[in-house]
Amino acid sequence: AAFDGLNLTWDTLEGLVKHNGPLTGALASPKNLQKPLPLAIAEYIARHDLEVHTFAGPEAQVAALSDDIAYNNHDIDDGLRAGLFTIDELRSVPVVDQVFAAVLDFYPKLDTKRLVHESVRRLISLMIDDVVAETRRRVALHKPDSADAVRALDTPLVSFSTGMAAQEALLKRFLFQRMYRHYKVNRMTLKARRTVMDLFTVLLTEPGVLPPEWAALTQGPKSKQTARVVCDYIAGMTDLFAFQEHRRLFDLSANE
Repeated sequence: AAFDGLNLTWDTLEGLVKHNGPLTGALASPKNLQKPLPLAIAEYIARHDLEVHTFAGPEAQVAALSDDIAYNNHDIDDGLRAGLFTIDELRSVPVVDQVFAAVLDFYPKLDTKRLVHESVRRLISLMIDDVVAETRRRVALHKPDSADAVRALDTPLVSFSTGMAAQEALLKRFLFQRMYRHYKVNRMTLKARRTVMDLFTVLLTEPGVLPPEWAALTQGPKSKQTARVVCDYIAGMTDLFAFQEHRRLFDLSANE
């Protein structure tokens, strides 16, 4: 009750910060090294070292791979439902074609909805089985006896096999090109980005329009403290609330 925050454990914070691997040092990916550490992370690790030059512990590595498997397969389902790509186009990815072919061999007259559901289900199982097998192989090879021993390795302990990693990269590339950068998605992203930018700008320069309990935490227009408060306020918004708040602040006809 005396702590103003979630009071997360070190292991949880480490897993969140290193979700995509080490952020600094020789083991960091080129993508992570291309940009400086986010300010919030840099400020936090100055107080509590999260060892951002190492891989995360085993539970966090499992969570990271589970996230990849979940969102890839969820986005297959979403993309097909939204009409952003077709099944035939999706089957240009070999591992996806493999599961669709297997389902059609067993259920040649399956309707499209059930075909997609069963194929996605099998693809999830295929990826999970691959991660389990590859992780067991790495455990036998490296023989870590503690979470710290896992962090000390120069490679992830929890991983896809080389073959599945290549297939998953192809699937991500397909989804990036055909879904995440689809013009309809780009339009939605543009609206969201402009909404957040507009909200941040007006609330930073006019903190008096914040709800009283939030305005009380600010320290004047454009101050660092006010910027932090505004960031927290916006971060807590749902998509719908953000659009409604934007309308309340910028639509002259809004009577709220």
